[in-house]
Amino acid sequence: MSCKLNFVQLFVIATCMFSSGISSAQDELHKAFFEDVDAALAEANEVDAKLFSPRNYGRGTKAYGAAKANLSGDRNAQILRDKTAEAVSHFSAAKKSSELAKTILSQVLKSRQDAFNARANELSKLTWDKANQDFASAIRYLERGDLKNTKRKDITATNLYREAELNAIKAQYLTETRRMLEDANKQKISRYAPFTLNKAKQLLSDAERELEESRYDTDYPRSLTQQANYEAKHAFYLADIVRSVRYKDLTVEKLILQWEEALQHIAEAADIVPTMSHGHEQLRIKLVTYIENTQNELQNLRNELENLKQDINASNLRIADMEEEIRTLDKQLGGATAERSILVQRLEAQARVTAQFEQVEIIFTKNEARVFREGNNIILRLVGLNFDSSQSTIKQDNFKLLAKVEKAIDVFPRSEIMIEGHTDSYGDDSLNQKLSQSRAESLQKYMINTMRIRSYRVIATGYGETNPVANNETAAGRAKNRRIDIVIKPKFDPSI
Repeated sequence: MSCKLNFVQLFVIATCMFSSGISSAQDELHKAFFEDVDAALAEANEVDAKLFSPRNYGRGTKAYGAAKANLSGDRNAQILRDKTAEAVSHFSAAKKSSELAKTILSQVLKSRQDAFNARANELSKLTWDKANQDFASAIRYLERGDLKNTKRKDITATNLYREAELNAIKAQYLTETRRMLEDANKQKISRYAPFTLNKAKQLLSDAERELEESRYDTDYPRSLTQQANYEAKHAFYLADIVRSVRYKDLTVEKLILQWEEALQHIAEAADIVPTMSHGHEQLRIKLVTYIENTQNELQNLRNELENLKQDINASNLRIADMEEEIRTLDKQLGGATAERSILVQRLEAQARVTAQFEQVEIIFTKNEARVFREGNNIILRLVGLNFDSSQSTIKQDNFKLLAKVEKAIDVFPRSEIMIEGHTDSYGDDSLNQKLSQSRAESLQKYMINTMRIRSYRVIATGYGETNPVANNETAAGRAKNRRIDIVIKPKFDPSI
């Protein structure tokens, strides 16, 4: 829309001021003169021109303000036209400059966002502010067309943002543990618990090294820092005990009896006789076995409960559907039919899946596989299938377990088989995904070539670290997350 208004248009607007009131007339004037400039301003804001082209955006804002002032003052049509046209020109230039900046300064923009995500603006404010100054300089040079200095400031700002990001990550993960170790030095903890304190220092050093080498995989260094934090606290605790023993406030015998008393309480809660006449090792084995068996029983109960719920829901739905089908068939055909017989066969097929599951369940020991159901699907969690670190080759040691897997698959003829590879959270996310996919595919090839299973029945998928089943913060939890799951999907066909 053009901002050029003739005398007749201005006369119409002026007439509106008296016939419809001042407010509506103001709206008409704003619409007449500011439609183009408002659109240009909106487009500039959409590309963040205030940040990426501050000079052009500022000039446009100044011209826009002058036009607005004239609109509410003398209402000089020529000045309004000039100022709004000037504002449109500057906002348009700001838009183009911003789009160019986002292309040329893409590297520094990414490093700036990464630093912000790490809270560098809070945790490394001095470096963040310096980076912002160089970033602003790069934008100013770009607006002037000085590409040489733009590139120079781009590189400087990028490096500063990366430095601020690393400082922020270190602050989040390392600061508390460093403070604890400083306190430990002040309190001379190394005199009483040197081994534990040195272990904390080494873990902290390892965490810092890992952050330097790969700041975007924080899972491992964060875990190292947590371990360092734990060992530092442990050193304080041990130092207190050693002091007590050294200065005769506590004898070694009493200390051992205190620890044994704690084990006795745990054993009694587990209904185990706490015999420790030859030390605590036998009791430890009994307690670990008790806990593992209890966890397995609890998991089995949970699986049974979930399967029962699913079976009940599925049965209710199937019964309702079958009853409706039977009523429909009775109406159409007047009595028992071959279709009714098929419905009965479907129920029998459901019972057959349950029996087959029980048959598979007894094939494996608890150290080889966990077997459970999800609806009609059978899941084999191969806890006994191990790969070498970062490798996907199936080892000969696993052949015996895989022979049992083949036996389990044979229980479900014509079933679809899903092989799911999983890793823990340590290491690069994309590498974990590739490793899990490679391991799943290795097992897929083994099934096709050795077990002679048709290729169209077997699908391999790697999920990397995205589907953990245990806590990645513990070694035992990470071991559980490094796994292969085989999902057997029975062919639900009443004819088999």
